[in-house]
Amino acid sequence: EGRTIVVASHNRGKLEEIGALIAPFGLSAKSAADYNLPEPEETGTEFEQNAYIKAFAAAAATGLPALSDDSGLCVDALGGAPGVYTADWAETGNGDRDFMMAMRTVEEKLQALGAAEPDQRRAAFVATLCLAFPDGHCDFFRGEAPGHLIWPPRGDLGFGYDPVFVPAGKLLTFAQIDPAEKHAISHRADAFRQLVAAVL
Repeated sequence: EGRTIVVASHNRGKLEEIGALIAPFGLSAKSAADYNLPEPEETGTEFEQNAYIKAFAAAAATGLPALSDDSGLCVDALGGAPGVYTADWAETGNGDRDFMMAMRTVEEKLQALGAAEPDQRRAAFVATLCLAFPDGHCDFFRGEAPGHLIWPPRGDLGFGYDPVFVPAGKLLTFAQIDPAEKHAISHRADAFRQLVAAVL
């Protein structure tokens, strides 16, 4: 058990991604679901707060170090929104998430501001990792992937807001580039590089 980290998420995709990132260090990932942990209420107004709520709940319940990630899309012209509420903007009210609706909401807000040029449509995906220990100690690592938003959406390889996000220096959206290439330049990869340098 000494090399196990609990990933404080019930999202299989996220667990697999994190598991692959920590495997080279001889660590294995187990999910909060593997321990039947309830999902804590994410009441924070910042990524760090939500990441801590999730990670510390899992660490306290299992007695193992726990890693969580809170991430979202921050649009400059919208004052950083949707930010910590990125997934909430996709809530349909019946338990489902509709990211096409969420992307359209962002686009309508940008159009209302008259934001037409890439410069006026700057955005970044932000990922904040929290590594928490059962004693309450924790470390934060914040990664960013800057870029700008386009319309209409392009590509079907990504998820969430990927089809409208063009990373800096690229011509294709996150939903058009190979997932391996996306992982290399993503906000989560950036945060993980910092975590690995500091901890592993």
